[in-house]
Amino acid sequence: MVNIVSDHAARKIAVALVQCSSRREVTENLHPLRELVTQASAKLDALYPMQPKLILTPENVLMMEPDAKRALAQAQPEAEHVGINFFAELARQTHSILLAGSLAVRVAGDKLANRSYLFAPDGKILAKYSKIHLFDVDLANGESYRESNLYAPGDEAMGVDAALGTSLGNFHAKLGLTICYDVRFAMLYRALARAGAEILFVPAAFTATTGRAHWHVLLRARAIETGCFILAAAQTGTHAEGRQTFGHSLVVTPWGEVLADGGEAVGVVTAAIDLAEVALARRRIPSLQHDRNFLIGF
Repeated sequence: MVNIVSDHAARKIAVALVQCSSRREVTENLHPLRELVTQASAKLDALYPMQPKLILTPENVLMMEPDAKRALAQAQPEAEHVGINFFAELARQTHSILLAGSLAVRVAGDKLANRSYLFAPDGKILAKYSKIHLFDVDLANGESYRESNLYAPGDEAMGVDAALGTSLGNFHAKLGLTICYDVRFAMLYRALARAGAEILFVPAAFTATTGRAHWHVLLRARAIETGCFILAAAQTGTHAEGRQTFGHSLVVTPWGEVLADGGEAVGVVTAAIDLAEVALARRRIPSLQHDRNFLIGF
């Protein structure tokens, strides 16, 4: 039987968001990422020694490759993917729940999945999620993105009830997985919250252009609408062929307050989150209980 502790402090989790600037080749990213995850774990151990650890990395964490042919050539099927063993080993070494924000996984022929993997402290996969909403846009500054040319969309929302251990006992946290462009589709986040999610992940490689306009607003809105913590680890800086990402990895409370902001530099941002705040926010504004069916007329 799981011993669910009632002590208020035992509902706290130490979280670290890794903010990196991934290169186009997988092999170029392995060592820098290992260093950042190790640094994140050490920071959490020093700052929050009595709390379970949750470490998140951004979208496209092992490959920011803008050329579709080169991306396809590097991508591997899940059973052979270098990233799976890499992150499983890091989870074991750091004794943390570790999110691989997303990996490019070959799924069929000339298509990939943009897929998150959540690893337990023993290295086992707790959950995986393939990005549902694909970023097909033409921006006003001339930037153009067509994720659907290379990636197949996912078709299943994903959450997991994760066991977290402390010196005081064990408790569970309900975690919802999303990726980047998903953040513009509020119904996904509401569905995860209504299914019980307390923490929502948004690993991202948000463009600098859209990030300046929308990043903070969207993430705070998703937190407020759902009464969830939002944890968004982000790519930052200039990548292959001049693509620029926004950075500003965020920890947002269920009340919509920014608890931590990673700015624009490569590094690690940390925070302690208290899951008691989820129930408190939902009692103050119980909007998840107030959905109604309606018709639309013009």
